[in-house]
Amino acid sequence: MTTETEQLMPAKAQRKTALLAITGVVGIAAIAYGVYWYINNGKHETTDNAYVQGNVVQITPQIAGTVSAIGAQDTDFVRAGQSVVQLDGADAQVALDQARAQLAQTVREVRTIYANNSTLSANVSLREAEITRTNSELARAKDDLARRQAVASIGAVSNEELQHAKANLVAAQSAQTAAAAGVLSANEQLSSNKTLTEGVSVEHHPNVMRAAAKFREAYINAQRTNLLSPVTGYVARRSVQLGQRIQAGTPLMAVIPMDQLWVDANFKEVQLRKMRIGQPVTLISDVYGKSVTYHGSIEGLGVGTGAAFALLPAQNATGNWIKVVQRVPVRIKLDAKELADHPLRIGLSMEVEVEITDQSGKALADTANNEKKAEVITTDNTVVDAEIKKIIASNLGEKSAKADKAN
Repeated sequence: MTTETEQLMPAKAQRKTALLAITGVVGIAAIAYGVYWYINNGKHETTDNAYVQGNVVQITPQIAGTVSAIGAQDTDFVRAGQSVVQLDGADAQVALDQARAQLAQTVREVRTIYANNSTLSANVSLREAEITRTNSELARAKDDLARRQAVASIGAVSNEELQHAKANLVAAQSAQTAAAAGVLSANEQLSSNKTLTEGVSVEHHPNVMRAAAKFREAYINAQRTNLLSPVTGYVARRSVQLGQRIQAGTPLMAVIPMDQLWVDANFKEVQLRKMRIGQPVTLISDVYGKSVTYHGSIEGLGVGTGAAFALLPAQNATGNWIKVVQRVPVRIKLDAKELADHPLRIGLSMEVEVEITDQSGKALADTANNEKKAEVITTDNTVVDAEIKKIIASNLGEKSAKADKAN
C-alpha cells in the first residue's frame, strides 16, 4: 500500500502542475485580450447594421399624355439631358396653335383700343364744335325773341310770329343742352379708353401679356412631352409601358446616379458618445469581402432614432414597457475614386468601423450644404420669349410698331 501511494503522488503532482499551467495561460490570454479590447474599444466603434443609400431620382411627367416612345430600360445607362420617355404631342401642339392664334388676335384687338383714342378724340372735337354752333343759335334765338317782344306792343309783329320766335328759343335751348351732353359723353368715352391704354405700350398691355402667358404655358407644355433625365446614372424600377395613358406626377422610372452613394450606419445610442463629424471610417462590403476596403468620413449624425420616424411610433406609456436600445443613423461619405473602382448598389450591406480618437469635430452640422445633386431641366425662356415677340411684331402693323417703340 505504501508503495502504491508513493507511486500515485508524482502523478497527482504532475496533473496539478499541468492544470495550473493551463489556468495561467488562459488567464494571461484573457488579460491580454482584455487589455487589447480596452485599448481598441476606446478608439473605434463598429457595426454591421449599415447599408448603402443613394439618390433615387424619379422620372415623372408634368402633363398628362399617352406614351409614344420609351428611350431607356432597367439597368440602362443614361446621361443628364437624354430623352427617356416621349409623350404624344398632338394635343399639346393643338393647344400651342390655339394660344398662338389667341395672342395674335389679342394684339389686334388691343391695337383697335389704341386706334379708338384718335377716333374718340376727333369725336370730342366734333361735339365741341356742335356745342359752339348751338350756343350761337341759342344767342340768335334769344335776340330774335327780344326784338319781336319789343315791337309786339305796337302791333309791329303778329302774335303767331311771336310764338314762333319763342318756339325757336326753346328748340335752341334743347339743342344746346343736347350738345353739352354729347360733349360730356364723348369726353367720358375718351377718358375711359385712355384708361385702358395710358402709360403702357401694346406689347406690355395687360391683355397682351395675359395672352402671352397662355402661349408660354402652351409652349412649355409642348416641350414637356419629351421627358429628359435630370442626372447621369442607371435606370431602375421602370414601370411605364408603351401606349399607356399617364397623368401628371405618375412615377414612370427612376434614375440612380452611382457617383452619389453614401452609407447609413445604424449605431446604438451608447456608441454615439464620442462620434463627431469628419471622423475617418473604414468599410467592408459583403459583395467584395475583405479584399476591398472603402474609406470615408462621417458626414452627419441623424437627429432622431429609427423608431422615432417609424410609420407607427412605439407607445411606451404602458404598464408592460420593456427598454430597447435605440439606434441612430450615421451618414458616411465614401471616397469617390474607390467607389468608381469598385461600384456599390443601393441597399448592399456594409461593415463599418469608425475611428473616434479625434473628437475635435462637431456632433451636429452648423453650416448649410449647398452642393447640388441634381437640377430639374427647364425650358429655355429665351426661345419662347423670342417667339412671343415675333408674334406680337407681326400683328402690330407698321404705325402701331412705331408708336410702340416711341412709348
